[in-house]
This record gives sequence, C-alpha cells and structure tokens, in this order.
Amino acid sequence: MLPIHAAVVVAGGGAAGFMAAICAAEAGLGDIALLEATNEPLHKVLISGGGRCNVTHACWDPRALVGHYPRGGQALRGPFSRFAPGDAVAWFADHGLELVEEPDGRLFPRSNRSESVAATLRRAALQAGVQLHTGVSLQRAAVAAGGGFDLLVRGGGAIKADRLVLATGSHPSGRQLAAGLGHGLVAPVPSLFTLALAGDPLLELAGVVMDPVELALHLPQEPQAARAGQPFRQRGPVLITHWGLSGPATLRLTAFAARALKASGYRGELRLDWSGGLSQQDLEGLFAEAKRDQAKRQLANWRPWPALSRRLWLALLQRHGLDPQQRWADLAKRHQQLLVSALRDTRLAITGRGPFGEEFVTAGGIPLGEVNLATMESRQQPGLYLVGELLDVDGVTGGFNFQHCWSSGWLAGQALAA
Repeated sequence: MLPIHAAVVVAGGGAAGFMAAICAAEAGLGDIALLEATNEPLHKVLISGGGRCNVTHACWDPRALVGHYPRGGQALRGPFSRFAPGDAVAWFADHGLELVEEPDGRLFPRSNRSESVAATLRRAALQAGVQLHTGVSLQRAAVAAGGGFDLLVRGGGAIKADRLVLATGSHPSGRQLAAGLGHGLVAPVPSLFTLALAGDPLLELAGVVMDPVELALHLPQEPQAARAGQPFRQRGPVLITHWGLSGPATLRLTAFAARALKASGYRGELRLDWSGGLSQQDLEGLFAEAKRDQAKRQLANWRPWPALSRRLWLALLQRHGLDPQQRWADLAKRHQQLLVSALRDTRLAITGRGPFGEEFVTAGGIPLGEVNLATMESRQQPGLYLVGELLDVDGVTGGFNFQHCWSSGWLAGQALAA
C-alpha cells in the first residue's frame, strides 16, 4: 500500500536512489518511501559489466578522479572529497560485500556477480526501514501550499512528501518533473558509444583486440572543439567488431567528444596509431631488425613486434598490395614506408554510432550550477534533491558512473537526515 504521507519520497530505484534512501534511513531518518517505476529495481546494476557490475574504480585521489568525467569535471572535486571510491569500498564492506580490484583498476564484487551488489543494496534498504514500492512511477510533483510536495503517481494515487529526491536516471520523466519544479536542462546526447565504419574492409577483422592504440578523432567542427579545449585523443585497448570499433579507448573517446560528434551527425575521420605511439624511427628500427634477423622468413610469418595482431598485419599487407609470401629480405624500401605509415596512421571514415549506444550513458541533464553539490539540494526549490544520472554528469567506462551515483546519493542521504 502506498503511504498517504512520507517524510521523504525517493523517485527512482537505481543505484543513486537506493544509496540516498539507505543513507538517510541509517542516519536516523524514518518514513522513507522509495518508488521504482518498473518491477525490477536496480536494473542497471544487474546488467552492468556483463552481469558482474563494475562498482567503482581504484582512483583514490579526487583530483585525479574528476579527470574521468567529460561532464562534471572540477565541480565534482567537493563531492568526491567527501565520498570517494575508497569510501564506497568501505561502505560496501560494512554492508557485507567485498570488492576486488582488477589489474586495470576496476573494482568488482568478489562473487563476480552483479546480483551480489543488488542484493546488498536491497538488504540494507530493508534493514534500515526503507519502504520500497515497485511498479510505481511518479507522474507529477507540485510544491504544496503549506510546504513539501504534492505527488501524483501512475494510476491516480497521491502522496504528500515533506521532501523529494529525484533519482530517475536518464529517463525523460525525471527531466520533466525537474523542469516543472523550476529547473533547466542541458540537452541530452548519447555518450560512451561505439563507432560504425560501414563498408570498411577492417570489419573483416571482427574480434581483433589491440592494446595500446592511439586514436585521434577529426570532425568538421574540430576548430571550434579545439578552441573549447577538446583534443579528442585517447590511448588504450581497441576492439574491432562486425560494425566498427569498440573497446575502452573508443568508448572514452566518444564520451569526451559526445557533443561534437552529435553536431557532426556522427560523421568524421578516425586516425589510428596501431603502434601505440612508437615513432617512425622506432618502427624503422623494428623493420631493419626483421630484415636482418628474419631475412628468410615470409612477411606473413613474422610481425614487426609480437603484440601486433597477425590478422591485422595480414590485412595491412593486403591493403597495400603486398604478397604475404614475400621474404623479409626482399621487402622494398618504398613498401616498408607504406607499412610504417599504415601502422602509425590508418585513416577510417566514421559513418555513425554503433548499434548499442543507447545501452551506455547520457551526456546532459540538470545543470550542476542549479544544485548545491555539498548536499545535492536544488538551488531552485528547497526540499528537492537531485542525484545520479539525472544531473549533467557522466563518466567514462570503468566504474566512474556508478561512483557518481554512490557519492551523490550518500551526500543527499546525509543532508536529508541532518
């Protein structure tokens, strides 16, 4: 049964909403109603990380941490100084969930199952006395004449709330509710998506991973973007797929270039340095060693360096009309220069976003200037709190988006209880 009155209503049963409700309840506040529009709370937690849930990242210094957020940046220094990844690790440990760090810094539950994270949050909410209502979506919110908020939920139910937390993620309903309560909106665009390369022969190499690769994105709006301080360069692992490019470096690149890519219609040129930044002199040295030490070997059977994918190497030979059966000793200087150039500067035409962009995150939302980031309370409407992906904050892949949810939820919970 829905309550007629609640001290706090939290709209949105995702990571940020659960954290806000739990922390407020554990700090002594009672009468908290958590509303989730679907019948499956914490859905993003359950599906993230391939079902493993990358809870946060081992980036302990807030000054370094903010560099992983294309939107939010230095404004997040304060919130992260109060609740950073180390605090998230300790919070989950206190609630019975151990997180384990992987070599790349990502932190997962020891069970390697996202259900462990969701179960921990559900259990903590239940033990703290939070009342969870699923299949209940908030349709309208208005400031009540005597203070607080008059809320209308789907189906006509009404709730009077003393305070309201919007934790609706990127769903348009949350933006509409915030706008109705006096907030502006930074127009949302996709972030953290793969890139499509329609018709490129490189697509025949689906499944190939190279690490590290240096990516440089060139767009029609690049002069404007450059003036805004966006170089659109990244370095790291790249995965070739059946439709284009994915992998951490690609996702990070598209996150920082999200708005410029939108403005260009997701068209442009991508330049790849497969060597990971080796100079032309370095590569020429590797070729000289191969010609000297592997003179009788065929090009197909010896690559300039061991980590270079054999499939990619053969594709580059084919692209430049070289016979893979040719001996290294017979490789002409001009052909060597062609291969060195290809390894350092392969140019690909971007034809759009990959097919799974909608599964990642959104850039845009409520402007941070309209929120007191020490408490997550609205500057436009007292008693209203905004947390999680509803805000104009988005991080790159690696647990950073969840960290913002934990931090903003924790801050809102503490402020509500205080």
